[in-house]
Amino acid sequence: MTQALNPSLRPSWTTFSELYRDYPELGFRLDLSNAGISLAQLQELSAKLEQAQKAMADIEAGHIANADENRMVGHYWLRNAAKAPTPELTDCIEKTIDDIKRFAYDVHSGRVSTPQGLRFDTVVSVGIGGSALGPQLVERALGSAEQPMSVLFLDNTDPQGVDDLLDLLGPERLITTMVLVTSKSGGTPETLNGMLEMENAFKQAGLPFSGHAVAVTGNGSKLYQKATSEQWLATFPMEDWVGGRTSVTSAVGLVPAALGGVDIDSFLAGAREMDELTRSSDTLNNPASLLAAAWYIIGDGHGKKDMVVLPYKDRLELFSRYLQQLVMESLGKSEDRQGARVEQGLAVYGNKGSTDQHAYVQQLRDGLRNFFVTFITVDEVRRGSPFEVAEGVRTGDFLNALFLGTRTALAEEGRPNLTLSITHVSPYHLAALIALFERAVGIYAELVNINAYHQPGVEAGKKAASGSLELQAKILETVGSQDMTLTDIAQEIGASDRADLVYYLCRHLSNTGRLKILGSGPAAKFRAISHS
Repeated sequence: MTQALNPSLRPSWTTFSELYRDYPELGFRLDLSNAGISLAQLQELSAKLEQAQKAMADIEAGHIANADENRMVGHYWLRNAAKAPTPELTDCIEKTIDDIKRFAYDVHSGRVSTPQGLRFDTVVSVGIGGSALGPQLVERALGSAEQPMSVLFLDNTDPQGVDDLLDLLGPERLITTMVLVTSKSGGTPETLNGMLEMENAFKQAGLPFSGHAVAVTGNGSKLYQKATSEQWLATFPMEDWVGGRTSVTSAVGLVPAALGGVDIDSFLAGAREMDELTRSSDTLNNPASLLAAAWYIIGDGHGKKDMVVLPYKDRLELFSRYLQQLVMESLGKSEDRQGARVEQGLAVYGNKGSTDQHAYVQQLRDGLRNFFVTFITVDEVRRGSPFEVAEGVRTGDFLNALFLGTRTALAEEGRPNLTLSITHVSPYHLAALIALFERAVGIYAELVNINAYHQPGVEAGKKAASGSLELQAKILETVGSQDMTLTDIAQEIGASDRADLVYYLCRHLSNTGRLKILGSGPAAKFRAISHS
């Protein structure tokens, strides 16, 4: 059997010159020369890219983008309030930013203190999805030993995770801990559970939770009503025109960032200036258009290749996780705008270089060809004094050489990759990088004719989870002191067609001490545990 030839993607000087873009005003560069695409292919997409840019302009003008919820999509206004479609929205955005900066200053200075008059030194951010991923990325990328408050996260409804966090805090540190609860409605189960767990921890410690709590939530929500009636320290708005995955430049991201000492003015400036650059109608020099076009060409317009994100910087190790939600929740759609079945998407995974050269880079070079790599590099090597690990060779030299070696090895085997570079991991440059991908996602969605701003699959999962809890309650009502088989239980609760679900629910109830399990697997029997 003849092995298929896989021509090298190592670029000629002409290809490199045609597909390399430098944006010195932003401290940013984009290199598509190893991506296996040509300038001619990009030019063929020009008309589609121009249409996509017009659609993005409509979104920024306030047109309804999420028809399912009849709402606008306005995360671009958050960093340039003058772009908002009404003066009222402009005023609201500007006021929120001022309020956040004032609150952070008051907390750091001690004007806002604990009920005992102590200075807050820790904030626990309780949220899920975009309400956690964005703040976590910012904290990991920009945090330092000198920051005014430690920022910790409770981002799941895992009781062991709650215990681990409370063990880390301990009773002494809990006294100086602020709890930031972020939920648009106040009813999201993971966030609600996290809030209730923290509230209980303060109660057990004899501390008033309201004197330690802050909310970021929708106006009039359940969480808003609780925070105002109990007189929490502060409440900040979570607007209905900001989706969770694009909320990092809203109060969702800015409050924990400001409390952690991040310069949020610089952060907003980076996003604002990248927005301005990526509004350009010159699609062949617009980095967001070029990025979206590269995804489209490499994946044959249908996401046929996964995106592996490899930042060569420890501080950016969470960037792939952040992009997973931004890209996959936006682009993973079963139907196009006309309702035709298309099953679109772009899978994202990754960690960091050069760590992953000792993990999955082996498969990237020699295995399946179902991916392309997005390298992210940072010019600033280190802030401390240089140190040589060998004569004339520093630690950062190895990191750079490993990046270049991996990039070259992949290209030689015909495996597409592209490179994004920023000068520093700073508030400005991190936000610019985020804004670039936000715009690229929107443009790509236009290229493949899907709505990037709704998430029916997420809602379906929430409904299914609610149904499982209802079945669990029925099981507890049904199982008594007599042994019952799974078949008997399923018949009694009207779930004969879901034997697997009934088994997992019964097993969970036995794991948590509410049922006794007799036997194993599908043949197991269950009995209620008496607590009398």
